[in-house]
Amino acid sequence: MRYSQLFSKTKFEAPADADSINAQFLSQGGFIARQVAGVYNYLPLGLRVLVKIQKIIRDEMNALGAQEVLMPALTQLESYIQTGRQEIDVLFHLEGHGGKFVLNQSHEEVITPLVAQFAFSYRDFPVAVYQIQNKFRNEARARSGVLRGREFNMKDLYSFHANEEDLNAYYEKVQAAYHRIYARLGLGDITLLTYASGGSFSKYSHEFQTLCDIGEDTIYVCEKCKIGINKEIIDDQNACPKCDSKDLVQKKAIEVGNIFKLRTRFSTAFGFTYADEKGERKPVEMGCYGIGPSRVMGTLVEVFHDEKGIIWPESIAPFTAHIVTLGNQPEVLESANELYTQMQNLGVEVMIDDRDESTGKKLNDSDLIGIPWRVVVSARSLKNGGFEVKKRCEKDAKVVDAKTLITMIA
Repeated sequence: MRYSQLFSKTKFEAPADADSINAQFLSQGGFIARQVAGVYNYLPLGLRVLVKIQKIIRDEMNALGAQEVLMPALTQLESYIQTGRQEIDVLFHLEGHGGKFVLNQSHEEVITPLVAQFAFSYRDFPVAVYQIQNKFRNEARARSGVLRGREFNMKDLYSFHANEEDLNAYYEKVQAAYHRIYARLGLGDITLLTYASGGSFSKYSHEFQTLCDIGEDTIYVCEKCKIGINKEIIDDQNACPKCDSKDLVQKKAIEVGNIFKLRTRFSTAFGFTYADEKGERKPVEMGCYGIGPSRVMGTLVEVFHDEKGIIWPESIAPFTAHIVTLGNQPEVLESANELYTQMQNLGVEVMIDDRDESTGKKLNDSDLIGIPWRVVVSARSLKNGGFEVKKRCEKDAKVVDAKTLITMIA
């Protein structure tokens, strides 16, 4: 990608309505553009990041044996009436030709009768299907950039089982898959499995909380188990639900995922049963498992940044390397373009800043957008033996030749 051809541009200052670090840097860096409160356009750089997050999630869902589907965003209101959820306060209600509709805030009302069309016998289970799609929630006050929006990207996995034992076993496998996802995203060391209320479904559900000083959630970390406990659970029992320890430390965190054992809540509502080995009808057990790629994107910015801008982990950065040309001398432009072509041919995702801009503008923009490796090509660097290379997360740069540079980055 040539920066001169990118239609989005960086801004000198963040928009006045950017109320969080992620909103400031993502907007200022040209990753997103606000449509209305809680609704964002994803620009080319931002979409590249979002798609990479989705790919990591998709990899791990496929490894579980789950199958990907795509369900509609629009659903008939009758389905929500059938489950008794038509009065959820975050539902967007619509009326048009054909009746009354809602924009889905989750997809239990769609997936349950859908799977019921194809699963009839105990031999058909377990079934696990997922999608990556936008959800809609009529938040009273959308805030914190892409962390809490009215339209947001979501991966939701639903599993269907013939008995509770099978649901429990699969639930544990999904927990492990989620830990792998956060590790690949660069959040593994600071993301904790957190006990939360199971509501009407089960004793506990689980959240995945990323420790962050600006987090809107308060959790209590068990120093013995290294798990989190949601505040409402602490209020109930004031001890770790896993080891019963009371050595708990209060911390702030951002929720980046949640998983629930739905049990038979939705299968019962839709009359979804199966025939067991004896031919008797039994209710189907269900679980649901969510991660919001757009919310994860915002969390990564909140965690990985400095005063100059974003510091993307390599696994989800829009590009691996950022070549920055300083000066318009023929030898500078020729060397930079040769390096750009060489990196592309080797499969390195690289962006070259070939704009006719000042040195300060180019270097500031490079820090702002946060690509992991910055490679400066200038008359001085060429005179000193090659290219000035620096990792975004480090302060010091060094000059290396092309062969060494390729070895470092590729």
